[in-house]
Amino acid sequence: MVRICLDKALEKHGMSRYELAKRTGIQYQIIDNYYKNRVKRYDSYVLDRICLTLNCDIGEIIEFNN
Repeated sequence: MVRICLDKALEKHGMSRYELAKRTGIQYQIIDNYYKNRVKRYDSYVLDRICLTLNCDIGEIIEFNN
């Protein structure tokens, strides 16, 4: 199962969902859906913007559990 762990990444970088939304230019509701792991299809643009803003690798925000 693929899971977005945006909560851990934001905590690590000391950033709120609201601040991430402002810095990425992505609507807060979309960021909130990723944060709460409510997304069924992952948008590569959104993931790219999040990684660039947090200056992290995709592996820090996505985890795979068997």
